[in-house]
Amino acid sequence: MASSSAALSQAAASPRHDAFLAEHRPATPCVVIDLGIVRRRFAELRAALPTARIYYAVKANPATEIVAALAELGANFDLASPGEIGICRALGIPPERLSFGSTIKRGSAIAGAAAGGIDLFAFDSVAELEKLARHAPGARVFCRLLVVNKGAEWPLTHKFGCEAHIAAELLVAAKQFGLRPVGLSFHVGSQQTDPLAWDAAIAHAAWVFRACAHRGVNLELLNLGGGLPGHYLTPVPPLADYAEAIERALTREFGSARPRILIEPGRFLVADAGLLRAEILLISRKASREHERWIYLDAGLYSGLTETLNERIRYCLRTPHAGSPCGPVVIAGPTCDSTDILYHRHPYELPLDLEIGDPVDFLSAGAYTTSASAVAFNGFPPLKSYFV
Repeated sequence: MASSSAALSQAAASPRHDAFLAEHRPATPCVVIDLGIVRRRFAELRAALPTARIYYAVKANPATEIVAALAELGANFDLASPGEIGICRALGIPPERLSFGSTIKRGSAIAGAAAGGIDLFAFDSVAELEKLARHAPGARVFCRLLVVNKGAEWPLTHKFGCEAHIAAELLVAAKQFGLRPVGLSFHVGSQQTDPLAWDAAIAHAAWVFRACAHRGVNLELLNLGGGLPGHYLTPVPPLADYAEAIERALTREFGSARPRILIEPGRFLVADAGLLRAEILLISRKASREHERWIYLDAGLYSGLTETLNERIRYCLRTPHAGSPCGPVVIAGPTCDSTDILYHRHPYELPLDLEIGDPVDFLSAGAYTTSASAVAFNGFPPLKSYFV
């Protein structure tokens, strides 16, 4: 096991994962998704934030089976590309349940989305506003705020969003472009471990609401973005703590004039539903006096474990040798790329009696694994998914 028993208590394989693996023994690497967990997470979030409309961030895992399961429950969908739009259209999801949430879009992608009935678009710059005005005239638009991502294991600062005073200017300009400015969005960072991270972001949003109202633009929508966590090595607070902190901030900043609330969970809905099974290809030592073993797996950075980059996301690991004495390891992938090392700085310990051919399971691996798997780097096929 990895060297954090407290953290391991938050992550576990489901009985359906284990039953599928025992019965089918699929070739590795692969991911097994328990759709029952996806449905349960959606129900938990809806109960915790009953007034928020839930838009699943499809980029977290775009599998048709997941999108279909959530659509049946009444979810809406946050989309980042024409490909993701196509997934929803193929399932017959009506366009009023779709939002084109990327702030960086081709004009042709905007036009195609608008032609298909999508009427809600994100932006964070005047150039994107101009594209929206040209290709989706009259559309509803919301501006993405740049907010601090302290507490996030996977920060999303710098690339997306703009400062509050610029957002206010852009929303006023949107009306002048013939668009319908309806609100704001922000993202406090993926795998956010601090429930209070939403406080400052909601306060900045409330300032923009007031600034726009002063100039005759009345906003009605606040998109709280993603950030709700899955369960990895670092323990995270329960969902109730996040919901309570968000509710307090909304009440404090908006009072009885609370806008319509959207939330865009991705990782929270699908991470814990997935188990990624890999196999040990090689165990070696680099020097006679070196105490660390190198464990080489058939899964790595290019086959679903991209989020181990810089060791930001630290998965809980499971082997067939639970309870055996452990020792320190470096964990690496199978490719000929020297950067394909998953964990070196962060201390992981695995059983000393591991052997070549043993399975290693990455728990809570349902988010950003199959969707980030390379098509054929070094000739390896993309990560395969199974659904139970």
